[in-house]
Amino acid sequence: MATTRGIVGEKLGMTQIFVETRAVPVTVIKAGPCKVTQIRTPETDGYSAVQLAYGQVAERHVTKPEQGHFAKVGVEPLRHLVELRTDDAGDYATGQELRADIFTVGEKVDVVGVSKGKGFSGVMRRHGFAGLRSSHGVHKKHRSPGSIGACATPSRVFKGMRMAGQHGNTRVTVLNLEVVQVDAERGLLLVKGAVPGPEGGLVLVRAAVKAPAGKGA
Repeated sequence: MATTRGIVGEKLGMTQIFVETRAVPVTVIKAGPCKVTQIRTPETDGYSAVQLAYGQVAERHVTKPEQGHFAKVGVEPLRHLVELRTDDAGDYATGQELRADIFTVGEKVDVVGVSKGKGFSGVMRRHGFAGLRSSHGVHKKHRSPGSIGACATPSRVFKGMRMAGQHGNTRVTVLNLEVVQVDAERGLLLVKGAVPGPEGGLVLVRAAVKAPAGKGA
């Protein structure tokens, strides 16, 4: 595990901005402010991480144990708690505030979120299957997956067989998105491309853990 910086925020939506003569599609993320509410160390927890809190919440919606957790570090209760694994957890302090300016323009980041849920979907929509023939010889099964395995051998369906089921509503990580613009005053990050989830969805933006090597590497 390497040194990792990160911040919690929410997806505001997509737009485009002009960089020199090119229109660049960007996702606008309201990044932070976040409070550090706990520091995990290998000695006490078996691993190194920091816990970040984000989002306003009414006190009546905060449970007693959560109120005690926030009061212990002198931070007002916040809605979301997210843990960020990092080797340099010791460099953080409880109560510390993190803002969008922890990232710089041109930096590569990973964005983690929960994709839009699309309900129970068939194989054509969920996996992009072509379906059965639309011409002669096919009964009313045109959107079926076809064969899912042999009969006698192995007499079962293999694990991982692509079939109909829940589509979306899963944790998705998009790697190596470029930070195009940082608005520290308003706490906004503009990253190139799309990120998972609906508008208003919670996202974690972290420094890229698999940044591509330069040419010739």
